[in-house]
Amino acid sequence: MARFKVRVEVWLKDELVDAEGKTVEEALKDLGYNVFGVRVGKVYTFIVESKSPSEAERIVVDMCERLLANPIKDKYFVSVSSHEV
Repeated sequence: MARFKVRVEVWLKDELVDAEGKTVEEALKDLGYNVFGVRVGKVYTFIVESKSPSEAERIVVDMCERLLANPIKDKYFVSVSSHEV
């Protein structure tokens, strides 16, 4: 078994209003920054053991669909790379 470094980004789908992003945007504007379209997401990083990068990605997609993201409201992006111990 090999170890792979994983990064998962979870974001609200584009068509949904990101209330937290709007709050951050307004706070940044109040501080004098000219920002627009702020979105807030989550990032997960971890190590997973599997036989191959493609199997690691399949495992992580399953994790996303079962726990890390809500497929009704979220979209997610998975990145898998080799991990040196």
